Amino acid sequence: MALVLAPEVPLTNWLTALDAQMERSPNFFDARPVVVDLGSIPREQQGVAEFLQLLEQRGIRIIGTEGAHPSWAGIEAWGRSLPVSGKAGREIEAPTKSTPVVESAALAGEPNMLVIDQPVRSGQSVVFERGDVTILGSVSSGAEIMAGGSVHVYGTLRGRAIAGLSGHPGARIFCSKLQAELLAIDGVYQTADDMPAKFLGKPVQAWLDGEQMKIAVLD
Repeated sequence: MALVLAPEVPLTNWLTALDAQMERSPNFFDARPVVVDLGSIPREQQGVAEFLQLLEQRGIRIIGTEGAHPSWAGIEAWGRSLPVSGKAGREIEAPTKSTPVVESAALAGEPNMLVIDQPVRSGQSVVFERGDVTILGSVSSGAEIMAGGSVHVYGTLRGRAIAGLSGHPGARIFCSKLQAELLAIDGVYQTADDMPAKFLGKPVQAWLDGEQMKIAVLD
């Protein structure tokens, strides 16, 4: 299952934030293919190929790019652009036999929330670094939701939910039925084996109390 990174200018500041996230979760990108969405990078930006090289030096395995401008020197060395559907929650198909990736694009006037009005299937990944993600359905086992803010799942959460991706310890995770493989907030995580059985199958919220994750049943 591939991940999508969507860098923003200034690139040096974005890299600093990425380094901080990788310090909190040093194994997050291990052995995971990555698609880099360059659609928000201005056409006149210099050094984009060198920026991609810096990502690889951090152990990030880039399988392709999306939204790259052909005038950028050296960009052709980073793989062909991947096709997208043009919808707000767009599906990117990697040039391998891997399952699709769903990567979020902020809607005009709604930069702090992404709403997915359908279930998230096994093998899909929803990534939205600019704010909260709301799923109006269930999240299947093997699927992944990653948000810069909080994660809201109005259904069964069977996959992985990662909140506070951009370094927000105040983010929370809400779901109508907990069956998750993993919950993570700002680099602090619990796997299914760590979660008390009394919370399984219940509507819950998860949050951070210092460096400890707390889970409580919603009334």
